[in-house]
Amino acid sequence: MRNGTALICSVADQGVAAGTNIAVVIVAARRSDVHAFATFSLVYTVFTVLLGLTAAYVGQALVLEKGEPAAVARACRSAVAFTALAATTLGVPAALVLGAAGGATATALAALALVLPLALTQETTRYAFSTLHRPQYALAADLVRLAAVLPALALQPHGAGAARLLLAWGLSTLPALALALWLLLRHTRGAGQDPRHCLRRDHLGRRFAVEFGVGNAGSQLAIIGLGLLANPLAVGALRGATTLFGPMNVLFNAATGFGPPLLDRAGGARHAARAAGTAGGVLAVLAAAWATVLALLPDSAGRALLGDTWASAARLLPATGSQYAAMALGTCGLLALRVLKPRTTLPIQLVFSLAAVGCLLGGYALGGVLGAAWGLCLGSAAKGAASWLRTARLLDAPSGARGTARTATVPPRSADGGQGHPPSQRSTRGKP
Repeated sequence: MRNGTALICSVADQGVAAGTNIAVVIVAARRSDVHAFATFSLVYTVFTVLLGLTAAYVGQALVLEKGEPAAVARACRSAVAFTALAATTLGVPAALVLGAAGGATATALAALALVLPLALTQETTRYAFSTLHRPQYALAADLVRLAAVLPALALQPHGAGAARLLLAWGLSTLPALALALWLLLRHTRGAGQDPRHCLRRDHLGRRFAVEFGVGNAGSQLAIIGLGLLANPLAVGALRGATTLFGPMNVLFNAATGFGPPLLDRAGGARHAARAAGTAGGVLAVLAAAWATVLALLPDSAGRALLGDTWASAARLLPATGSQYAAMALGTCGLLALRVLKPRTTLPIQLVFSLAAVGCLLGGYALGGVLGAAWGLCLGSAAKGAASWLRTARLLDAPSGARGTARTATVPPRSADGGQGHPPSQRSTRGKP
């Protein structure tokens, strides 16, 4: 496939994947009451964390595989097999224990555990197609996924419980997974597989999983904690508000995926930093404009999108819009650092992700769910400021102090808490 066509397929797949995730949340909100949607949102956030961890440990390491075509094909099959085995080993016992525990939240978590192998394995096939330079296969599977999941959720009765919605969502993965596995096996016929490949001591996924944990999972786990220990409705409101900003997540994913190689060719460190700053400013303006559009939506239109959750989500739009504007600047600040000196991003992710968790919990203690939303905004703003201050210091330092590492490593994730979901090029070319 030509590079231009591959790029178009990758971008299209990213859009389809992001659109599917947005549509899932919107349809689930419309088919359930506010309490059921709160439980659904809580469990879906758990899935988001597990998905991100799988993407970091398996997917991001996989797309860096190089060598003979047969070896790369074997690595792809091994990664998919490892994901299926690991998710089944985790999911089946968890489903049995949680199902026996009873309660709406435990039952919904049990439903997620049952379908976890399907969802995670299909996700890993997308990284495999990225590694094999076959993004059109990932796009085909994701189109089938979109075509199956929306009717599966829409056919559920109004007021359906979270567990039922999650089962319908997970089982609707089967057609896309079957197509993806058929395409993968057909393209890698005779390559063999060794799932233990992902357990080697030098497996790069270990590093990427740590970076995901400190950079993305912290705020997600804090939101889950709010739902379990404080108020489940807070999770539904936060999930509803961030879902409305799904188009911005698509742009952030595109920036983190396609930005590093473009900045690397900008003609010097200062030109790269200037380009990253310009991109961040443009994205921040777009986030503010999108927040304004959402704020002007009539209540009838908002309820058509999120059902009963609209009332609580609408209150958070100013805070969430401000957070996304701050995330735009922070994401591009991390991109600039990745070009100048990649090793500087991990300390910033560690310190300011923990600070964001503190802001989230502190905001909730002071002002409820609205305070939590403003806390997330403050955390994103602090991370963005730190990234650009570090960038400025590097630009003032002698050129030799910046390091010479290339951007072919995995680009930094968005400066949010990991809201977006991977398309077919999620690591080196745009978060699959």
